[in-house]
Amino acid sequence: MNADSSTTAQPVRFFDSREKYLLFVTTTDEKWSIAQRINEELERLNPKPPALRIFDAGMGDATVLSHVLRAMHDRYPEIPFLAAAKEISMEDVRLGLEKMADRFAEHPQMVLVLTNMRYAEATSLYPKKTEEQSNFKRWDVALEGTTAKHFDSQLRDLTDIVHEGWQTRPSPKTGNPLYVNPAMIVLYREDQKFALDAVIPDKKPLQDGYDMIICAQPYRSRTTAKKKVETVLAPMAKSLAIDGRMIVVQSTGYDPGMEIVRKIWPDETPFPTPRHDIMEALKKALGDASDLHCCVTAEENALFKYRLHSLPEEISNIGTSALLAAWNAAVYVAQMSDDEIDRAMMDNSYIEATREIVSRHGGLWFLNESFVVAREPSES
Repeated sequence: MNADSSTTAQPVRFFDSREKYLLFVTTTDEKWSIAQRINEELERLNPKPPALRIFDAGMGDATVLSHVLRAMHDRYPEIPFLAAAKEISMEDVRLGLEKMADRFAEHPQMVLVLTNMRYAEATSLYPKKTEEQSNFKRWDVALEGTTAKHFDSQLRDLTDIVHEGWQTRPSPKTGNPLYVNPAMIVLYREDQKFALDAVIPDKKPLQDGYDMIICAQPYRSRTTAKKKVETVLAPMAKSLAIDGRMIVVQSTGYDPGMEIVRKIWPDETPFPTPRHDIMEALKKALGDASDLHCCVTAEENALFKYRLHSLPEEISNIGTSALLAAWNAAVYVAQMSDDEIDRAMMDNSYIEATREIVSRHGGLWFLNESFVVAREPSES
């Protein structure tokens, strides 16, 4: 149980519901489609010694990150990696660690860093506030062995560390989870420690920027463009290295999933800030950082679909389980609260609305959009 669990209960938010999240991840190919979009940027990177550095600004269960690390190894098999990721959820950190055994086996010269710190401090891998630096919990774990099996057992043994480091308390203002203490786990292979000496982060703020930053669905969709930029995107963009690229991905709402939501909640507007509004707000926020540019991307490259997994016979004769998976995906993407969902499910109208939309479209798909922020080299 997390710290302060005895305090006044906060409403359960869409992304705190583990069953909804896991059902969405396993019944759609969103994570894979996001990874494919990010992988398109790998050929544009220009990594410099001592390592190719990436930062995932919201790791989740590490499905996207693990896909990207595979593609990075394929393109840069001999270059050391520093892969850092922010994640506040204790359960997601556990799930993410389970996906990393094969990454250490295939790419020996990799340092993986997981942290629960806020966006404004996470990229430096060090707390900003002096009073929190004294409570900073850091674990350096040198994995022994050479096979994925060796690494898997050791990664699973980190449960106690994750439980200690990822305690949270609710924000009195928003109910969002806040860390009790800033924490970080640094993982690398023991047999590569000497070679990775310059890659393993020092116990002080990281000064070097990142070659790539992943910002895939990193904020609440209903938040204003100004707040999304100030709290997430601007701090991330300023952490880019020269030639670095930040890929931002968010939902559009222009899809059958939103049609289901509107059937039940006609006045809902879950996606009020399309990418062009975000880009304009980001340009203003970056101000004097003239070397940071939001890249204008053609529609065919900026927009990409992902789908609900389904068998042909499920669409022609839609069963209850398929309808519930479609309903869950629609309300998850729209970030509807549990209270709203519970009220909507008091009768069968949500099932009939889902059945109608899925039948009409021959399945269920969603549309994401993306844009890139790049730091250009100086002209000198």
